[in-house]
Amino acid sequence: MKNETVPELSWLDDPEVFRVGMLPAHSDHIFYDSEESCQNGEKSLYQSLNGAWQFCWSRNAAVRPEKFYEEDFDSSSFSSIIVPGHIELAGYDRIHYINTMYPWEGHLYRRPAYWQEGKGGYPGQFSEAEYNPVGSYRLEFDLMKELWGKRVCISFEGVEQAMYLWLNGHFVGYGEDSFTPSDFDLTPYIREKGNVLALEVHKRSTAAYLEDQDFFRFSGIFRNVILYAKPEVHVEDLWVKPVLHEDNHSGSFALDLKLSAAGEALESLKGYQISVALRDKAGNLLLERKIPAADQIFLAPEELPELHPWEHKTPYLYHLEIRILSETGMLTEIVPYDIGFCNLELDHGVMKLNGKRLIINGVNRHEWNARTGRVINEADMAQDIACFHENHINSVRTCHYPNQISWYGLCDREGIYMMAETNLESHGSWQKMGQVEPSWNVPGSIAQWKEAVVDRMRTNFETFKNHVSILFWSLGNESYAGDNIQAMQEYLREKKDRRFIHYEGVCRNRAYEAVISDVESMMYAPPWEVKEYLENNPKKPYVLCEYMHDMGNSLGGMKSYIDLLGQYEKYQGGFIWDFIDQALYVEDQVTGKDVLRYGGDFDDRPSDYEFSGNGILFANREPKPAIQEVRYYYGLYE
Repeated sequence: MKNETVPELSWLDDPEVFRVGMLPAHSDHIFYDSEESCQNGEKSLYQSLNGAWQFCWSRNAAVRPEKFYEEDFDSSSFSSIIVPGHIELAGYDRIHYINTMYPWEGHLYRRPAYWQEGKGGYPGQFSEAEYNPVGSYRLEFDLMKELWGKRVCISFEGVEQAMYLWLNGHFVGYGEDSFTPSDFDLTPYIREKGNVLALEVHKRSTAAYLEDQDFFRFSGIFRNVILYAKPEVHVEDLWVKPVLHEDNHSGSFALDLKLSAAGEALESLKGYQISVALRDKAGNLLLERKIPAADQIFLAPEELPELHPWEHKTPYLYHLEIRILSETGMLTEIVPYDIGFCNLELDHGVMKLNGKRLIINGVNRHEWNARTGRVINEADMAQDIACFHENHINSVRTCHYPNQISWYGLCDREGIYMMAETNLESHGSWQKMGQVEPSWNVPGSIAQWKEAVVDRMRTNFETFKNHVSILFWSLGNESYAGDNIQAMQEYLREKKDRRFIHYEGVCRNRAYEAVISDVESMMYAPPWEVKEYLENNPKKPYVLCEYMHDMGNSLGGMKSYIDLLGQYEKYQGGFIWDFIDQALYVEDQVTGKDVLRYGGDFDDRPSDYEFSGNGILFANREPKPAIQEVRYYYGLYE
């Protein structure tokens, strides 16, 4: 057994503690242990822990069942909750929608740790709060036989907001980023049978200052929980580097791999071989290489003379397979991944894709289901993609957090351009009563907040870096600008992965204009302001990351923006706010029928009320009349 870290409640109050015992972020690849399982898509090395868990809700940390993670703890008083799901929609706590303010405004006074020179942390701000609900989750499970004897890890794909994890009474780790996977190694403590997994979820921590998005404020385990077993030698991370040259039909392929090995296998890693094969849609072999195994492998660029470019109307994908072969030639692991080749460039201030001017016919899309909130399924995603195609929508911004993993692959296959946003919004820390007032803005340039936000960018990048649909990395949303957001950009610049970098908030603090964002990005600028920028020797191409705010019977005036596409090459479109209403089905007390209820309908205060309803779709995915405008005008520049 390894030396165990002792968990501290004080981590909730410290912005410098945001991941403890967590595995490094890695690519979102799936792996198999045989050719047969790969061909059939049978994930025999994976075990889902979704379903019914034991559960206890507490108003604050002081009254939580503190020792609930112990194996002999009497949990007979616990109730049951379905994972994934929001605690609030399971009948606990309260439903609360708010836009720009922090949810505690008007109830109590708070300021972020280290917000002012000479001001330190605020011990007890969240750990000793009178109201900071805690969900205590407990699950007993047996390990599937296919996972026995292997290195077993767990992935929590989404937990709001701060989580402490135990297995069989042993503390495993802590994490805070709600919308990216949190992976932990369970190998030292896991058994074949009779495991007790315990997760303590605190609704708020210092991360609440960084997750002030315009949405319903939920908590709990709201995405998949999955165990996975690593083969003896395993691809920990892969970074595919497909390049389409300027001629837009030839290119190159490069690959970085990180391997790990169990026990003594690490010593005999040299006996293993790595096989890399790239095929086109018809199965024709474009490239095949065998490389001696090592903990890190760098396959230098290989030229490919004839390629099909990936783009919206022709989302051509190539099939990559990586195999690990033992010294005797036995297959120990196979990793399939679909990739695409595209050429992104800034040509005299114009963003181009495959040599053509890029036009964004976009929407901002929250993950939403009217019955389950941000817990969505494959059918919801497929329906959204179908709506995109029907209405000439070619782009999506993942506002304002990384989405479910399967959404990225779906956009690859369907040719949807993506602005992949980092989980960062601190709106309430710099805008007060509608005015720019950044006296206590986070992350700002506060040293103690830097690593937390850089880590959020790193995790977003490392998880999704292989998806051809991602044309933009977005550093976050409405968080003003400072040294820490500049550091996020610098992290991406060091990666040199050729994508555009986006961040709108620099328009609020022009001191960072030259070092943050490749594009001039604005929200809701009227057409004449866009025109004024474009007629004054613009340094950057222009994208409206949010426009045409679609509340009520709106979306009028869209023609004024679409006309700009024909007048100015550096105006490259925008993302409508937004795609789908945030509203929940509630049984009407008079009629007994299910009706949609918006912010403020749950006695939630403070609230921005019906501001949660500004989609081109209702929350049940029925189209609004405004979508006709979208279909017509986006169809002009499809």
